[in-house]
Amino acid sequence: MQDRSHDSLVAEQFGPRAHSYLTSAVHAQGEDLEQLAAIVGSRPEAFALDLGCGGGHVSFRLAPLVREVVAYDLSEAMTATVRAEAARRGLSNLDAREGSVERLPCPDAAFDIVASRYSAHHWLDAAAGLREARRALRPGGLAVFMDTEASGSPLLDTWLQTLELLRDPSHVRNYSIEQWRAMLAAAGLRPGAVSRFRVRLEFSAWIKRMNTPEVHVQAIRSLQARAGAEVVRHFEIEADGSFTLDTMLMTAER
Repeated sequence: MQDRSHDSLVAEQFGPRAHSYLTSAVHAQGEDLEQLAAIVGSRPEAFALDLGCGGGHVSFRLAPLVREVVAYDLSEAMTATVRAEAARRGLSNLDAREGSVERLPCPDAAFDIVASRYSAHHWLDAAAGLREARRALRPGGLAVFMDTEASGSPLLDTWLQTLELLRDPSHVRNYSIEQWRAMLAAAGLRPGAVSRFRVRLEFSAWIKRMNTPEVHVQAIRSLQARAGAEVVRHFEIEADGSFTLDTMLMTAER
């Protein structure tokens, strides 16, 4: 048995793949990023925090709109990659820092905007992370959360969580819209508008990006081959294993 913590596992999983997430088309673009920029608009005096920044694409999108962005991630390799890319792009108002979302090293009400994309499903304690997001946000501040959306159907939810975990052992859980609303309210945030999207994942790139072991790749393909019609139809499973996920963007205010 291994004695490494979940946070260590997350950092080990993503650190060696920082460049892959920087260059990933799925992460570098998307309707949710466009909507994020439209929601935030131009706020030249605002301070923004990108929780679980990964390859930094939320931070890169926010930097031209605000006074300063802090890109925050567990992985030192990720933050180093984001810092280097920000310098390459000439984004002098972007700073990258390392740490856990459950323990933010910032004063209360330090940020006008808190955003997070494709990160929360890796958080060991999502409730604690959202409480910290609320603490870091000034009264009246804006929060925007973007992530894969779990279905309210037990069948579809089981399939989604299983595929995610086989691909990446640092996966914790994708949450439904209803669960997001409940968690945000419990953290002291007011849930707002929701937008839903569909994102196609090309199987070979999805697996390569996380360096999934071949035994797990074969397990995923075996499950896909045995999936019922409802699962195949919802995830639009293709012959090569490529499939489509539901994602969401939800706003909230303190």
